This record gives sequence, structure tokens and C-alpha cells, in this order.
Amino acid sequence: MNQLPAFGAAATRADAPIEAFTFGEPEAVHSRRELLDMAECWHNGRWYEPPISVDGLARAFRVSPHHSSAMILKRNLLVASFVPSPWLSRATFEKLVQDYIVFGFAFLERRRNLLGGLLRLDHALAKFTRVGVVPGTAWYVPGHVPEVEFAPGSIVRVMQPDVNQEIYGVPEYLSALQSALLNEAATLFRRRYYLNGSHAGFILYATGQFAEGDTDKMREALKASKGPGNFRNLFVHAPDGKEHGMKILPIAEVGAKDEFLGIKNVTRDDVLAAHRVPHQLIGVVPASGTVSGKPSDAVDMFFELEILPIQARLLDLNDQLGIEAVAFAPRPVAPAT
Repeated sequence: MNQLPAFGAAATRADAPIEAFTFGEPEAVHSRRELLDMAECWHNGRWYEPPISVDGLARAFRVSPHHSSAMILKRNLLVASFVPSPWLSRATFEKLVQDYIVFGFAFLERRRNLLGGLLRLDHALAKFTRVGVVPGTAWYVPGHVPEVEFAPGSIVRVMQPDVNQEIYGVPEYLSALQSALLNEAATLFRRRYYLNGSHAGFILYATGQFAEGDTDKMREALKASKGPGNFRNLFVHAPDGKEHGMKILPIAEVGAKDEFLGIKNVTRDDVLAAHRVPHQLIGVVPASGTVSGKPSDAVDMFFELEILPIQARLLDLNDQLGIEAVAFAPRPVAPAT
């Protein structure tokens, strides 16, 4: 039971305390920013752990449509411009690129023939691959089965740079991850608002005289009236009340004032700014009275400013492998209009 501030003259009487109860859910702690700001890669003597949770990044991949669409757009443009080689297939390259964009690092495994030459390059899941403490070693750590060490020198990696360490990369969108989570939270909040009945939340303020046991029956009836959701019911009982012994004070209408569209739009812009993706390339409808420009011009600009630098970083794999396994076709120039 919680004691509330006085609701009126009846609440000041020592023999008539206000009775109130509420029920809800605790706040989760896994979304705190501190969990994303680890500066070190601790190790267990065999391999280093990534500085941020790869499981969290994998789950956040689909946290909002704009977040996932921006990464899929980059992946599709890179795959479309990739030229397969005898060692690296397009399917393997697509998996490599997706890991690189989502986690900030990616791995390829050398598969050798009987003579020791390079047979092909396979994708090693970045979510479960760990860099070994001993240089040149790596481990496959799926968690549900015993870990397995890769053959020494068989793993090559490409990563986005980090200012805190040089073992794993970190994704460039990390600064906007909280905005993506807020976007998801706003959507889930609104879904629960409607699932809960949309207008079921209220405060029942009772100051009248009730027979013994009536308040208990009312309490149980209120508890059973709706299923789980964001808006929960609150029952208040103030004996010996004055006029208007019971009042219903609606609180669910706050859902109409929660700036839902504002939250969605602002968080969307944060995510797209972190990915540096033009709005029109992922289907964002321009606001009334604004013009987005030609999509073809946006594609050309985006390809030059974002895709070409990623291609240049991925070409670093050729230096590690000693062969030209990664190559890209030149982008055709659109005719002038």
C-alpha cells in the first residue's frame, strides 16, 4: 500500500487514510547507454571478447524499419557491384558485408587444398568468431556447444576503426542506437495502448460510504477488467467523503498527447543521419511542402560518399590474402539529361 498526498478534506482525517494501489512492470536495465561504452576487450587467456555485445547488435538489427533498411541498402549496393572470383562467391561476400555493417567487423576463413594452396574463402559468423590472444589464432564460440579453434592463420578480418581498441571494430551507427531503441519503444507503447483497450486506464476516486467488503470486490473487479498493457488501473478509497463520492478521472488520454509522430520522426532522422542515407532511398515520404529531389541523384551521391569508401576498406582483404579475391565493377555513369 502507498500513501498518496491529500485529495481533499477527507484525506486529512487520521481515521480515514486514503487507500491506493497500482500494479505495473519494472523498468529494464539492459538498454542503458553504459553497456555500449566499454573501452576494453577482456580475455580469458584464449580469446578476446568484443567491446560491445554482439548479441545486442544482432537483436537491434531489426529494431526499427529505417535502421535495418539503411543497412540492407548498403549491403545490396555492395553486392550488386561485387565481381565474384574463383575464391570468393557472391553469396559468401554478401554474408561478409552484412556482418561488417551490422557488427563493425567480419571474418573470412581460408579453406586449403591438399597441397596447401587456397581452395576457397568461407564466411565465419562474426557473432560467434573471436580473435585469439595468441597472434594468428581465432576461435568459434557459439555458446551452446563447446568452442572450436580455427586452424592457425586461417582467419582474416576486416573491421571499422575504433578509438578505444584495435582488436574488433565497432559499427558507425552506434551513436544512433538509442534513438532506434526509442523508436521501437514508442511503437510498442502505442501497440500496448490499443491492445489494452485504448481508453481503459483511469483513476477511480471514491469518497462515499461502502459496506464492508465492497472496496475489496471493486478492487478485484478492476484488476480483472483488462489484460496486461501500458495503462493500468488505480483504485483510491477515501472513507467519509463529501459530494461526488466517486469520480472517474481518465488517464489513458495521455496516449494522444505523447508526441508519437514527433518521436518517430526525430528518431528516424537520427538513425538516417548515423547511416548517412538520404530519405528518398528508403521510401520516406517527404513532409508537406518539401521536395526530396531526384532519387537518381541521391543514389549517385550516396554511392560516391558511402559505398566507395566501404569498397576501399574491403579491398584490404586482398592485401591480407595475397590474391585479388575482392573486386568491384566500375559504376556506370548515367547519361546527362
